[in-house]
Amino acid sequence: MKLNLLSCDAQSPDRRAIAKCIAEVSPNISESLSIELTDILLEGDAVDIEVKDKNSGSTLRALRKLSIDYEIIE
Repeated sequence: MKLNLLSCDAQSPDRRAIAKCIAEVSPNISESLSIELTDILLEGDAVDIEVKDKNSGSTLRALRKLSIDYEIIE
């Protein structure tokens, strides 16, 4: 499943938790790339990631918990 991460609405977003979440849910994103994608997301630009279908429900819950707005592409 592909997701488009649109924005983070948290007052004080936890960069480390967001980067860890991205790295854990996407099989082809390394830890360093997840940190870079987190920075891009928090600057206000959208980020596309691919998520393991097996964990899609827990992934969406984790993103909501981090106050990340997303849209499902596929």
